[in-house]
Amino acid sequence: MFAKRQGEEKQQEFWIERTRVSKPPSQGFYSKLNEHLAAMDFARQVWALCEPAYREESRGGRPGIDPVVYFKMLMVGFFENLRSERAIAARCADSLSVRAFLGYGLEESPPDHSSLSVIRQRLGPELYQGVFEIVLSALKAHGLFRGRHLGIDSSVIEANASLRTLVHRNTEKAYWEYVKELAAEQGVDTQDEGALRRFDKNRPGRRTSNEEWKNPHDPQAKVGRTKEGACDMIYKPEHVTDLESGAIVQAEVLEGDHADTKALSERVACAVEVVNRIAVHEEDGVVRSLTADKGYFAIEEIAQIQEFDLRTVIGDANAARRRKERLAAPLRKALHRAACAVKSQSGKALLRKRGMHLERSFEHVLDEGGMRRATLQGTENLTKRHKIAAACFNLSLLLRTLLGVGTPKQWMAGAYSLLKALIGYLFGPTWRFGLGKWEMKFRASAQESF
Repeated sequence: MFAKRQGEEKQQEFWIERTRVSKPPSQGFYSKLNEHLAAMDFARQVWALCEPAYREESRGGRPGIDPVVYFKMLMVGFFENLRSERAIAARCADSLSVRAFLGYGLEESPPDHSSLSVIRQRLGPELYQGVFEIVLSALKAHGLFRGRHLGIDSSVIEANASLRTLVHRNTEKAYWEYVKELAAEQGVDTQDEGALRRFDKNRPGRRTSNEEWKNPHDPQAKVGRTKEGACDMIYKPEHVTDLESGAIVQAEVLEGDHADTKALSERVACAVEVVNRIAVHEEDGVVRSLTADKGYFAIEEIAQIQEFDLRTVIGDANAARRRKERLAAPLRKALHRAACAVKSQSGKALLRKRGMHLERSFEHVLDEGGMRRATLQGTENLTKRHKIAAACFNLSLLLRTLLGVGTPKQWMAGAYSLLKALIGYLFGPTWRFGLGKWEMKFRASAQESF
């Protein structure tokens, strides 16, 4: 059978008009996205930002790749939930709708994954911050960003590193070589992998400390707990969010063992600078409050933040113990102001918004935007990719407000939702109930067939 199929005569090449090529359902979303990017003058602003990184005239070799195409490919990675640059390049080469979004014809080849890596290494972090602020300015123009009340929180990213390759920081000895030496001293058979693992799990004084052990391939990755509670190499992404609209104001990836309270006032000051740059025509001191969970409470940092004339809505996990401490008058005053802010009605409302908007941003960026597991190494590389993913989240918020849909999946599901609402409206509540039962049966049968 297979020999016969291989011997069949193949159809010869033929010419077809480009306008007659079938269009996929998701092309409407990307065409609308292109329209809104053009409306915010995205291309011209990106060219102005990236101009210092490109030569005016080519001196041989291939011509440079348009930076707008590069950032659009990263947008595709967010909207299509693609983790790696290799997967992004493959999707851009395979999809007709994405090709049209990038401006590539059927006869042209989009950039491959190696080109994406080279561009990422050559463009500095300040350029990624500039692209992020372009989208944030568009939100401001449509009234979706005010920046008066900010919230801050962190999550977990699984690093592109393995616990198996840990080495000691001083001796450079591999972890399992160290365990085998201890097992041999206790008379454990080092050739038995199961016995060796049981010994390592139950040996007294077992401690995998980041001060003692590191990953030689990614030294900035740290040992910690993943979202599911497993022990692995991790990074810590942090978002500063506008609690009135849900827009991300600042996004950064920190080392996995970075304490939430460490240099908190400096990171808050950076977020306030971003708000002031975007809201340049607003009155000074537009940021009024900062809201966070109890893990961000450090009395010295709280006092410094309050010096920025910001209200700190951050609960103190050790409030009872601090009553017995002898604190200086400024710290005691800062502690009292923070406690009053948390107990107030407005403070409780901000804490509820913090849980809603911050958790939603992490869900979209990490779990639905392909960023939960890293394929890059180092905080700088991860921050670059994460900052563009945060910009795409803000862009999705803008599209959801203007169009009613924020992702290609929502766009393709819109026709089904419209049909369902139309049938329910025409045939009444009884048909709506029957349609719901039919939908449940259809999804169950689809899952069984899959």
